[in-house]
Amino acid sequence: MFQNTKCECGHQNPAGTVLCEACGRSLDEGGAAEELLEMRYDGAARRSQKSHPSVLDRIWNFFSSVKIAVYMIVITLIGASLGTIYPQENTFLTTQDLGDYYRDTYGLSGEIYYALGLSHTFESWWFVSLLVLIGTSLVVCSLDRVLPLYRALNKQQIRKHESFLLRQRAAYRGDIEGDPEAWTDRFEQAARKRRYKVIRKDGALLAEKHRFSRWGPYINHIGLIVFLLAVLARAVPAWQMDQYVTIPEGDTVRIEDTNYFVKNEKFTVEFYGDEELPAELKGTLRAKLYRTDAVLYECRSGCTAASGQPELVEVARHPIEVNSPLEYDGLKLYQFDFDNKAVLREVKPVVIDKATGETYGPFTLKMRDPETTFEVGPYRLELKQNFMEFAIGEDGNPITKSRDPKAPAFIFMVYGPGLDEKGEPYIYFPMQKDKAAFSQDKLNAAIADRLEIKVNGMENVSFVEYTTFLNVRKDLAMPYIWVGLGISMLGLVMGAYWHHRRIWLRVDGSRATIGAHTNKNWYGMRADLAAALKAAGNETDPKSLDNGGNRT
Repeated sequence: MFQNTKCECGHQNPAGTVLCEACGRSLDEGGAAEELLEMRYDGAARRSQKSHPSVLDRIWNFFSSVKIAVYMIVITLIGASLGTIYPQENTFLTTQDLGDYYRDTYGLSGEIYYALGLSHTFESWWFVSLLVLIGTSLVVCSLDRVLPLYRALNKQQIRKHESFLLRQRAAYRGDIEGDPEAWTDRFEQAARKRRYKVIRKDGALLAEKHRFSRWGPYINHIGLIVFLLAVLARAVPAWQMDQYVTIPEGDTVRIEDTNYFVKNEKFTVEFYGDEELPAELKGTLRAKLYRTDAVLYECRSGCTAASGQPELVEVARHPIEVNSPLEYDGLKLYQFDFDNKAVLREVKPVVIDKATGETYGPFTLKMRDPETTFEVGPYRLELKQNFMEFAIGEDGNPITKSRDPKAPAFIFMVYGPGLDEKGEPYIYFPMQKDKAAFSQDKLNAAIADRLEIKVNGMENVSFVEYTTFLNVRKDLAMPYIWVGLGISMLGLVMGAYWHHRRIWLRVDGSRATIGAHTNKNWYGMRADLAAALKAAGNETDPKSLDNGGNRT
């Protein structure tokens, strides 16, 4: 059905318009004549006000609803608070057996917490979806309101209908003494002294200041949208990284998902002496300083395991201490922790031919990045697989529980005299306790009566005294997050510290009719209007200008 929005002044307004765009007369036939006008968006038509919305319009209306936006924000806040009950998964150095950790540490509630996926709340699909919905709502809410408001404010008519003026919260009607033109001149000069921009036309006047503050909420929305986009961009691997690397002293370790390697050239730790500690801590070891002399390398070729030996080029070096990271090309390496427990670095085992009693070797077997082929006397050993912390999985297959050499194991294919020409498998455990725990001889039953791999004496075993833990971070989205927050703060300041004030004046013969509107601080608005009236020659009590919706 066609909606007639033509005003008595002859102006045809778009459907949904509340106040005539030309004269300001209310188009709401049901509204009482004495009621104050609804001045939000200056009565301009909005898309969400369509009488017969299509499916697309209904979707638009859903996202343009402030009530829906508030509901989504509240749900997101509740979800975010649930994610803070227990530590998130990404705060741990290892991701192994986290289900057991939550259950053992926090009991049944921890087990439920992990089962529901709350242990990775901020990376979950539902949390990211809520952020996307909030961002969509911000965009639609802003477009639904800012475009009509912009059009209304940029084509304001100077001469307004009397009903428009008298239904403002601050209004005045009175007789003019003397020349109306001179009276209006004095009113204009007083308004300009209070920094109003004044426009006069056809016996009417519009005084306006601080219009820019009307855009504060929408600039705030833009900042929040930039902020949300930056937060969502952190889900892209190339944009954000937060992981940990464990590096024994003297070792070089690859930073996962990058072409960078980092070497722990030297680790230094200094402890407080008893004379530096309070009485209750005397006799305990408290670290005063721990530092990793680190070197960062970039891999230029051979960066994959199948490519052979990588070509490493040094790009940065820095003594990493707490709050003094190594930085390079957006990558930051922070000192996180250290461990002074001895860690196995390498062993030099021999191969014993049990039939002849001959011993061949030794050969050097590194715990990290070992060689894949060893020629030991008449035998050739090909490394097929290695495990840093050997365990048997639920399916009966071997697995590694971590990347640290806590219980290392190596699976070799052995070729040589008396063995199958296709080779025979041999599982080797460098540490004696692991040989007993996993029954090395039973695992190698098919070959154990012919040869054995073992270490002859502790002089052939090398340990690392210190291991450093570094936190590797990369966050390309962070500058955009700060930009978004800065834009949002600018919008908040604009809307909070400045107020859009307007005074409409029309002169009909010897009678002046005035209406004034502001979005905040009506006391200041009334004071400005009273001062202008006093300067024009009509002294008025500011309180009497308060319309209250009852002026006729």
